[in-house]
Parts: sequence; structure tokens; C-alpha cells
Amino acid sequence: MCGRYAVASSNREIEERFQCDVGSLELTPRYNVAPTQESLAIVTGANGERQGQMMRWGLVPHWAKDLSIGARFINARAETAEETAAFRVAFRKRRCLVVATGFYEWLREGKAKPPFYVMLKAKGPFAFAGLWELWRSPEGKWVRSFTILTTEANPLMRPIHDRMPVILTPETEALWLDPLSEDPARLSKVLVPFAAEEMHFHEVSSIVNSWKVDSSACAEPIAAGPGG
Repeated sequence: MCGRYAVASSNREIEERFQCDVGSLELTPRYNVAPTQESLAIVTGANGERQGQMMRWGLVPHWAKDLSIGARFINARAETAEETAAFRVAFRKRRCLVVATGFYEWLREGKAKPPFYVMLKAKGPFAFAGLWELWRSPEGKWVRSFTILTTEANPLMRPIHDRMPVILTPETEALWLDPLSEDPARLSKVLVPFAAEEMHFHEVSSIVNSWKVDSSACAEPIAAGPGG
């Protein structure tokens, strides 16, 4: 599961890390990206170049009657995405990198659900494996939207949740964005849990529970956690 995340890198950091062009986009640090909001995704352009595009979080299938269905499709299970009607074509034809610097997960402890912020020890931006779709509204407006693929949790994440977003490496990012790669078996091999020893997490304030709060305070630790 991935229901909130952060992307707080500069244009330059993103361009250097992913070798893409985001110069025309007005990016600002985000610390609490929520479903149905727009965020940065990287796709392969017609000439093979990597392009940064702003897309709506929550994939809207081409056959949808309205945007609201996207709220149901913020995540896609890596194990079944290639067979699911909403994601089947995108899995083969429209894959993307969803840029992030960390993500949030909530621990279920009875009635309490303390939030935790998860990031890579290497710091800097990284990529979730994503799928994107182009949808046309009844009024003729085109909307680009995306979903984040999830897989089983690694040992670090397992005490918090049994699922986690698929985090790609620079090597697997290249395969994921390759428009000539359409073999589901080959693509599925990269949709695995990220190395636990390269990640850590800490507990954060419940202010992140509100999508209206989007500041660096959302990601700041409030106490030393087991993943710190």
C-alpha cells in the first residue's frame, strides 16, 4: 500500500538522477502528496528521451465514465496488474517512473495508527514503478493519470504493513521504461521488494494524516523508531 508520499528534490537533482528534462515544469517541494493530486512522473518520449510530466495520482482507465474511479486505482498489485482490466494495456504500453523522496505508512496498533516516514539511506530522489493512462472526459479534456505498483513488504517494512511500493533501481528503471519491453514475465521480475538494508524509517507526527498539510514537518521524526 502507498497512500501518501513526498517528492522534495529540486529540478536539477531530478534531471541529474533520472537523465530527463523537467525544466519547463514548475516543481515545488511536496511532503504530503495525496491521491487525486498531480505529481511528477517520467515517461519515454516518442524519440526515446525521458520526459517529466505532471499527472493525476489515481489511474483513470480509458473506458471510465468519469474521474472519480481513479481514487480506487492509486495502487496496483504487481502480482496481478498485467491481468487486471484497468491496468492490462498500460502494463505493456504505458509504464512510468513516479518520482519520490520518501513515503508514509501507518502502523495498525489497535485503535492507534501512528504514521511512519520511509526513505532510502542514500537519500535523494528515487522511483516507484508506475503505470499511466490517458483519459478523455465527455467534454473533450485529456487527463494523464498514474498508479503505483505494490509488492510484498521486505523485512524492514513487514512490522508496519504487509505491502510496500515497488522501488526501482537505476538498472531496473531502464528496463521498465523501455518501450520495446512488453513481455510480462520479464517485466514482472523487477517488481520485487527493495533491499531492506538500504532503507530506514522513523515515526512522524499525525499532521500528515490531513492532505491539507504539506510542509517539511510532515516528514520530521518525532521519536527514534525501530527502523531508524
